[in-house]
Amino acid sequence: MPACGAESTPGRHSGAAVTWRGQALHVLNYNHGFVSSFRPVPNLVEIRNLHFSYGERSILSGIDMDFPRGQVIAVMGGSGSGKTTILRLIGGQLQAGAGTIEISGEAVDARNAKRMYAMRRKMGMLFQHGALFTDLSVFENVAFPMREHADLPDDLLHDLVLMKLHAVGLRNAAQLMPAEISGGMARRVALARAIALDPQLIMYDEPFAGLDPISMGVTANLIRRLNDVLGSTSILVSHDVNESFSIADYVYFLSQGKIVAHGTPDAMRASADPYVRQFVHAEADGPVPFHYPGATLAEDLGLSAEAQR
Repeated sequence: MPACGAESTPGRHSGAAVTWRGQALHVLNYNHGFVSSFRPVPNLVEIRNLHFSYGERSILSGIDMDFPRGQVIAVMGGSGSGKTTILRLIGGQLQAGAGTIEISGEAVDARNAKRMYAMRRKMGMLFQHGALFTDLSVFENVAFPMREHADLPDDLLHDLVLMKLHAVGLRNAAQLMPAEISGGMARRVALARAIALDPQLIMYDEPFAGLDPISMGVTANLIRRLNDVLGSTSILVSHDVNESFSIADYVYFLSQGKIVAHGTPDAMRASADPYVRQFVHAEADGPVPFHYPGATLAEDLGLSAEAQR
């Protein structure tokens, strides 16, 4: 399990804070150097013996995971392995069948809507493909969580939104509509919205999907830098091995609803586990077979055993 976390020291990623009604609102600045040091840190999120099913179909079975403060943790695995379900369970969109999820020592209970609303105030979420509100401008998309969760004067809200957009390089696109920007830009707007409230926990659901190499690199760099500036914990669900490994502190691999391996990116690259090796090195065949399971070709063609010999 992860045992250490990154601690920011003055550097390339630094941030000042504006205080409003007792809340620290960050002003991000990337003009200096950044040095990371490692020390034992408590977990922001802890998952113990988690089970979840859709009816009779088991999705997660006996999951244990730790997400330390200040770290970027990647959750990887094939389609249908339960990665996005874990994010939904942490966010209280789904209720676990058994087991516990705790954030800062507080249990997540999807049945308690009032408490979940308060807990989500400390979470940020970047959905697959960004999920921007198409009828709202870039500015209003980022302002939305601020208007929903904070009672801020218009001038302060205006400045904070521009600061968030500046942090992702899109301050001058504030008045554009989602249909007027590229897919990579839309993903950065979604990232600015995810960090609008300076959350303790930021969850990313396939942030690299559908992006060109430049946009993918920019998005990965922003995820790492913003995590370090805000001192947040980031949970990164992704299929993209290279980008995820370049920014993650620790990696969990899921298969068929269970954790099959976990460790640092370097340990996962060197892993002898057949599933991890197949996934990391994009091998066509292995524990995940090339052919869909079922009858053999000879059986389908009606060939006799003698003819096969």
